[in-house]
Amino acid sequence: MLLVAAGLALGSCAPRAGRAPAGQQVPAPAADSEAFFPIMSWETPPRTGALGDPEHGLASLANCGYTVAAFVRPEDLPACRRLGLCAMLRLDPVQQSWKGMADEQITDRVRQLVRDTARDPLVLGYFLKDEPDVSEFPALGKAMDAVKRLAPGKLAYVNLYPDYATLGAPDRSQLGTASYHEYLEQFVGEVRPQLISYDNYRVQYSMDLKNAATAESYYANLLEVRRVALEHGLPFWNIVSSNQIRPNTPPPSPANLLFQAYTTLAAGGKGLTWYTYYSGGYKYSAVDDQGRRTATWSYLRMVNGQVGVLGPVMTPLRSTGVYFTAPAPAKSLPTLPGELIEAVTAETAVMVGEFTGNGGERYAMLVNLSLERSARVRVKLRGAAGGFVQISPMDATLLPPEADGSVWLAAGAGALLKLR
Repeated sequence: MLLVAAGLALGSCAPRAGRAPAGQQVPAPAADSEAFFPIMSWETPPRTGALGDPEHGLASLANCGYTVAAFVRPEDLPACRRLGLCAMLRLDPVQQSWKGMADEQITDRVRQLVRDTARDPLVLGYFLKDEPDVSEFPALGKAMDAVKRLAPGKLAYVNLYPDYATLGAPDRSQLGTASYHEYLEQFVGEVRPQLISYDNYRVQYSMDLKNAATAESYYANLLEVRRVALEHGLPFWNIVSSNQIRPNTPPPSPANLLFQAYTTLAAGGKGLTWYTYYSGGYKYSAVDDQGRRTATWSYLRMVNGQVGVLGPVMTPLRSTGVYFTAPAPAKSLPTLPGELIEAVTAETAVMVGEFTGNGGERYAMLVNLSLERSARVRVKLRGAAGGFVQISPMDATLLPPEADGSVWLAAGAGALLKLR
């Protein structure tokens, strides 16, 4: 199943074969892939200049397990094609004020944006706007329609604020609405998007989940975007942090990167974006200000490798429920039992995502919500379910559980189970 949204098949850009070692050419992306999972970088000028660096540019990004390069220019496409990277294109200036344009100006700018690339299978889509308020939605809707008309089959990309942006009147707040739910619904109604993308950095802001009240926003935002996306038949992408987002917050670690990736998958996310790859003033990014790879690069490569295996397996699946062990990390979160999983026993809190395949196959993803402790997780299935196997995050082969029916999860890590 493709990423289907508003009658448009997305995710048409995907490598035909696995990523080649650095310096080796890989086949160009196929236009008919049915299991593409975007793992995207988030880079805007001046950081995008580093994408052309021969040592730490696009080849480095591909080697780190990314599948989409963003936000690139048309001149970057030959390198993306050689490396097997899909592309999200931009037009400078990146942050355009669409609402100040007449209809003809909006169409002209979109025409410039998609020029010569509207039928290029390498191009996944085009950047329109980051974190708009509601006053920008009418103009963005016109830009969205223009992309659909001038580059059919391509994505018109808009990223939304998180739920901790300020509320209120459009001239006095970031969102311009009385609630985050209203912001999402108004975006869907007025912009008519092909997906919902949003960013949330509360894992780091909460000091690696130690501040429970701040961490609650991460879970609540994830589930609210999921709910609205499902209600309107849209996929959603999550943007999470891969740098030290503020000088007083924790830097990236294997645990907090795994946590952000696996909770996105468990909630049914269809794309993962990391902010950022290059430093650009942020410390502990994958590539620092001196152009050197950091420890974060190796952490990201490990996490992206797992997501790169499990994401395509999960893309065709339909998310049917999200649950937490009791007590949940926040009072607003739903707790087990689910439709497939009766109970989970572990010494840490666990998130459970339930899924159904096109042929009725049943899946569940477990996520260890501790960033400090590994956990042995025991699962009790509902009804007449006859056990499960784990899908390997290394090569998607089927693995049996431990002899006692349990699964071990490292801190922040997840496991995708196929139920018998």
